[in-house]
Amino acid sequence: MLSILDLKNSVVNSQNSTLDRILDANLDRAREGLRVIEEWCRFGLDNQSLTSACKQLRQELGGWHSPQLRMARNTPEDPGTALTHPQEQRRADISTVLQVNFSRVQEALRVLEEYGKIENIAMAAAAKQLRYQIYTLESQVLAQDCHQKLAKAALYLVTSPCPNLLAVVEAALEGGLSLVQYREKQAHDHDRLTLARQIGQLCHRYNALFIVNDRLDIAIAAAADGVHLGQQDLPIAVARQLLGPHKIVGRSTTNPQELKRAIDEQADYIGVGPIYKTPTKADKTAVGHDYIRYAADHAPMPWYAIGGIDEHNLANVIASGASRIAVVRAIIDSPTPTQVTQTLLQQLAIKPPTLEKIS
Repeated sequence: MLSILDLKNSVVNSQNSTLDRILDANLDRAREGLRVIEEWCRFGLDNQSLTSACKQLRQELGGWHSPQLRMARNTPEDPGTALTHPQEQRRADISTVLQVNFSRVQEALRVLEEYGKIENIAMAAAAKQLRYQIYTLESQVLAQDCHQKLAKAALYLVTSPCPNLLAVVEAALEGGLSLVQYREKQAHDHDRLTLARQIGQLCHRYNALFIVNDRLDIAIAAAADGVHLGQQDLPIAVARQLLGPHKIVGRSTTNPQELKRAIDEQADYIGVGPIYKTPTKADKTAVGHDYIRYAADHAPMPWYAIGGIDEHNLANVIASGASRIAVVRAIIDSPTPTQVTQTLLQQLAIKPPTLEKIS
């Protein structure tokens, strides 16, 4: 017959074993998530600093993974191994993979912190500090990923209302487009948000960036990669505060003074134009090619010549110094948006990539 002391020791041993299993599982989970992130930093971003940061975090976690915790593992009887969710079976794109794994690491570190307070106070304190480091790393990695895509995007589609907009956008994405801005000035907010979400999901299926014109609230609600602001819109610092540090913020410019303001505000990219008179900017005077030449000499960030550009006049725009362009009607009004996209990319000396949609 068990004595009270034996029973108490049995309960304590059982509790300790359970705690060890929890700590072991979450050390594994945090390290696995970090390895997924590290591989993208290494092979996707080619960033030695971020790769090294991931590795150091993994090694620090490994230092807490003692033989005692590993011995407590009981995988065959773990009910969690049979649990799954439909969203875990497929990822929409690289950004989703990164975000999911950052969340996994952060959650695991929180578990280590809370249960570590019972069994290992030093581990709990370390997990807390590591969690703060992961928050910073997340911003750095996601920002690097978005900005790498932006740097590679030579063609930028700015949408205008049309009956089959989703089909047109997808056709352009199939042609190699990698940057889309949703621009809508007249629709009700409910309709704007619905369409923004649909376009955003479509873009991310093709691993393309999705930007929302003007409306920070729509950009946030639609999980856009950033926002494009006009001269009368909010300051870029405010946009970054609301969107988060890893999002993209662009600014329209029409002259050297506005370009200087965008530089001072540290815009991620700028629009340069309108180069030619265009109905989408009926109130703006065409700035011509002189401003292209000025931007080529003075803009430190990616910039997109915009305004009335199409496959017929693009050669002149390129000759003036532009290597990136934004278009509206050239694609939106075309009966063959895929072919037009490919033609524009070819003229920009960019071979259209063969993109496979992630279903």
